[in-house]
Amino acid sequence: MSHTLHRCGAAEDLKQDFVVFSMSAKTVNAKGSGETMKRFFELLRNLPAANFGDVKTGSRFNTDWQTIHDRFRDQSVAHYVFSDRHVVAQALRALKDADLGLSVIVSGVFAEIEAICREVGLPVHTVQYSGGVLGRTDRLPPGPVLAITTMCGHGLVSARLVEKLARQVKRGQKEAAAAAAELARPCMCGVFNVERAERLLRELADRRDG
Repeated sequence: MSHTLHRCGAAEDLKQDFVVFSMSAKTVNAKGSGETMKRFFELLRNLPAANFGDVKTGSRFNTDWQTIHDRFRDQSVAHYVFSDRHVVAQALRALKDADLGLSVIVSGVFAEIEAICREVGLPVHTVQYSGGVLGRTDRLPPGPVLAITTMCGHGLVSARLVEKLARQVKRGQKEAAAAAAELARPCMCGVFNVERAERLLRELADRRDG
């Protein structure tokens, strides 16, 4: 899933950012997959997630878990976002045991994901890498801002909003957690890691003069 491949930032920071999602194949197992997707969503419900969602319904920051669950249909795509590799291992163990018959994709730093898969006894089937960003990269936002905006793979998080909220955090006008939640709302599919965003906003605020 290419929309989660282009997250920017420092390697150590990205090691605290994982997207686990499930989807069907249109011509193979899509028929009836909506009910199976609900089971996927249920299996990971009690794990500490930074976010979750489905692009057709929304995320935890613009709707609720039950609504997302109830609206899963064939060819929906279910997402959970985690900040802790140990939680990701728990998620993969649960999915391995359930053997739902749907594809499960984990996005993050490959060395971390490979180690987790070895730990839970899962072979890595396919690897997809980001080739980076080419062209007029000088027109992109600065690195610290880009680290936040690229957590929404569909480009719905505004760089100007990130900068505005960082200023508000710097001035004590808004808590970093509330600012991160505000940034998460436009990301409809729920792959925006609000815990990482909160941390990055604090770092961005600390760098600012005012």
